[in-house]
Amino acid sequence: MSTCGEILSNTNLKNDYFAVEFYAPETAASARAGQFVHVRIDDTRGDWILRRPFSICDTDPARGTVTVVYKVVGKGTAALSRLTPGHRCDVMGPLGNFFAPPDDAVPVAVCGGYGAAATFMLTRNPRKGLLLLGARSEADVILTEKYARAGFEVRVATNDGSEGVRGFVTGLIPPLLAERPHEKFCFCACGPHPMLMALAKLLRELGQEGQLSIDHRMCCGVGSCFACVVKVNDPSGPDGWRYARSCAEGPIFNLKDVYTGE
Repeated sequence: MSTCGEILSNTNLKNDYFAVEFYAPETAASARAGQFVHVRIDDTRGDWILRRPFSICDTDPARGTVTVVYKVVGKGTAALSRLTPGHRCDVMGPLGNFFAPPDDAVPVAVCGGYGAAATFMLTRNPRKGLLLLGARSEADVILTEKYARAGFEVRVATNDGSEGVRGFVTGLIPPLLAERPHEKFCFCACGPHPMLMALAKLLRELGQEGQLSIDHRMCCGVGSCFACVVKVNDPSGPDGWRYARSCAEGPIFNLKDVYTGE
């Protein structure tokens, strides 16, 4: 579903991080946690012909709005950061599948940096959970207050120790399990690929359930071009794995299906 999404606000959260709010009522009405929108930022630039995929951070169906949180990392996101209210972008979505933690499990969002945007809508679950956020430094810690206001407990790890504990986000998991040994958790994760692979290995070792958002660079966003394939486990394959299109079969994959090269 493609719509002309008028920008209602485009706010600098901190440093290179922004939140843009689109008026896209049909997308807002049906979006779920972990889904994404594919945005054409500028129709006039030939070198920007490809859309950019962005995780849906939040929606307000009553107002018809969809909020995307992004970091300026290249020409496309830099251009997006300069757009002002009233500008219209072609917004396709919601696309992909979504996080679906079991009703009897506590949802735990495990995120690296602005990966926290992809899991925020988990806070709408009747059962409140936790955000475990990893970042390089305090400069990359975002959305923690938003999670806390929504009823999630927040724990932070930074590489340099400038906020929370020093270390990687995976280091927050063993203490949580030790504190609450009789609790059933479902870990829902989004972040850099190396973090997700390390997390997948750890959760398997610990016997935990999990769902990971694994996405690669996309072209079409609807499963036609096979540019965003990722490896998933497949016992019938010659090497025990196959390629899956992250835009169509994902971006959310069950932990048991995630190929880590083991």
